[in-house]
Amino acid sequence: MITLRRTRHDREILRLAVPALGALAADPLVSLVDTAFVGRLGADALGSLAIAVAVFTLAFAVFNFLAYGTTPMIARAIGGGDLAAAGRIALTATVIGAALGILTAVIVATFATPFLEVLGAGPDTLAGAEQYLRIRALALPAMMLVTVGHGVFRGYQDTRTPMIVTFGLNAVNLVLDPIFIFGLDAGLAGAAWATVVAQWLGAVWFLSLLAVRREAMAISWARPRRTELRAFLGASQALVLRTFALLGTLTVATAVAARIGTVEVASHQVASQVWLFLALVVDALAIAGQAMIGKALAIDRTHAREIAARLLGMGLVGGLLLGAVVAAGVGVLPTWFTDDTAVIDQVRGIYWFIVVMQPLNAAVFVYDGIGIGAGSFGYLAGSMVLAGALSTAALLAVWALSLGLAAVWWAMVLLMVARLATLVWWHRTGPLAA
Repeated sequence: MITLRRTRHDREILRLAVPALGALAADPLVSLVDTAFVGRLGADALGSLAIAVAVFTLAFAVFNFLAYGTTPMIARAIGGGDLAAAGRIALTATVIGAALGILTAVIVATFATPFLEVLGAGPDTLAGAEQYLRIRALALPAMMLVTVGHGVFRGYQDTRTPMIVTFGLNAVNLVLDPIFIFGLDAGLAGAAWATVVAQWLGAVWFLSLLAVRREAMAISWARPRRTELRAFLGASQALVLRTFALLGTLTVATAVAARIGTVEVASHQVASQVWLFLALVVDALAIAGQAMIGKALAIDRTHAREIAARLLGMGLVGGLLLGAVVAAGVGVLPTWFTDDTAVIDQVRGIYWFIVVMQPLNAAVFVYDGIGIGAGSFGYLAGSMVLAGALSTAALLAVWALSLGLAAVWWAMVLLMVARLATLVWWHRTGPLAA
């Protein structure tokens, strides 16, 4: 099930995973950079950012099927020798992404206040969170198009292009954040405007690349076939449910932390952003899995099993190494995001959860990518709902019993353990079973 020795697939895995690593590591930097700069404005501003980002992430990431569904479908079409079908899927995903982005932006901007109040925004954080969320909602159509761009290029076995675009838009955000926040004295609103500009630059960049390469990628204004559209919508529904269950659980965790206190939710924001950033680093192997497994299953299932075993072996080693690196940074890393001593102390109190969970996260993320590549969208959705329900129940118990921030992170551990158990079962019984 797991291969630790070198195989003939290593070169192809690394060709896809290394650029994907660059893109995935850079992608969360938008929120990490915002967190680092906003942290200098104080605990109230950081708490406002935490709650606003939780709403925004839930609103946006529910639609990550635009990448996760598009990649394996295009990869399978290419593996089957049907480049025209791959082009039709790419165009369909782009149009759907633009439409969903506009609709979601309107909903988020209109209902910003009730969304934030549900998540526990109080007098100290509501005004700032509302301002940030309404401005950043303007970036939602752009972010949907960027997501489609990632999925399309990965499906064509190209992870280098998404990496370049992602680094470019993050560089813009990094430059504009201090200018808008401090230079223009716009504070939290400045962070939101910097992100809006950066994300729209990335969207225009991706659209330009698709236009320039449309002939090579067989993208044309052709109506998608009914079977292709049905498959895309079916995958979309399952992936939306899966993502909603995951992010809903993470959102509940933020809401519970917010009800513990302002310092606690600010600390949770720092810790969760670091945790997600580190976990997504290993997700580079999952991206390779989505592209390679989807293509391999169209040709030979034995070949797909070999790739899956090697991906899991690489993920385990990567998770252990990442945990060791994070452990070495315990004295420094929390101070990168805030100079508030109370927040730093709280972050260090939950820091070892981040360290110990790295191998667990690696296994879950790689397994998830393999499952997406295999097209097991329904199973992934059902198993995520189960794991999310268990973790949410634990989080509600934390709230009811007035437990501390560490208890919130024990519930996060439960989430990942439950996900791993269901994914191991899928590997033994699903389409990759021997």
